Amino acid sequence: MTVLVVGASGATGSKLVEQLLVQNQNVKVIVRSPEKVPDAWKTNDNLQIIAASVLELTDTEMRNIVHDCQAVASCLGHNLTFKGVYGHPRRLVTDATRRLCQAIVSNNPQQPVKYVLMNTTGNRNRDLNEPISFAQKCVIGLLRLLLPPHVDNEKAADYLRTQIGQDHQTIEWVAVRPDGLINEDTVTDYEIHASPTRSAIFNAGKVSRINVGHFMASLITNENLWSKWKGQMPVIYSK
Repeated sequence: MTVLVVGASGATGSKLVEQLLVQNQNVKVIVRSPEKVPDAWKTNDNLQIIAASVLELTDTEMRNIVHDCQAVASCLGHNLTFKGVYGHPRRLVTDATRRLCQAIVSNNPQQPVKYVLMNTTGNRNRDLNEPISFAQKCVIGLLRLLLPPHVDNEKAADYLRTQIGQDHQTIEWVAVRPDGLINEDTVTDYEIHASPTRSAIFNAGKVSRINVGHFMASLITNENLWSKWKGQMPVIYSK
């Protein structure tokens, strides 16, 4: 299959690309600085590098990029700098999700296209009655006021939940919620839950970026796993 990955040059997005290439999938990546991608990517016949900023693409360019893709994965995020957190675009993840989904719909694919969004355990799945303490509600409220990227993550997932929904004719989706991200070199055992089993604020767990990449790649390529989690927001922890 052919998979488009946005945010591919990031710490987690690059792990997703590597996992897809290990499975011999065809991968397209949109990166602003193609010279910074690993040399192995540049010589891989299964990888197409598109030099662009995803939000600066025209609607026609976006449609052409996704027209032959059976899946789209977003690992977009904001750089942890003052400009990255408080500068523009404030709605990078949300706007990219919306425009990519609109491009998919406009192509009228014969089979539903999978959309996999990397999200966060700090965002509740409002389709479920996920319990949250009063103290955590207060902290989340502060995050909404002080950290625009948190609101961006919430709105991106809400777009999939409310605008795409569960019965869309051309798009199926999963929003993957990792807890505290760490770096490891190899895939290790991890566990998946429908909702957080611990507080993302006061008792956060850990998950390696390579495990997140492995799970997202498995969702895309494993139909049984996709059927289990589509339309949901699974939480991933390393064991």
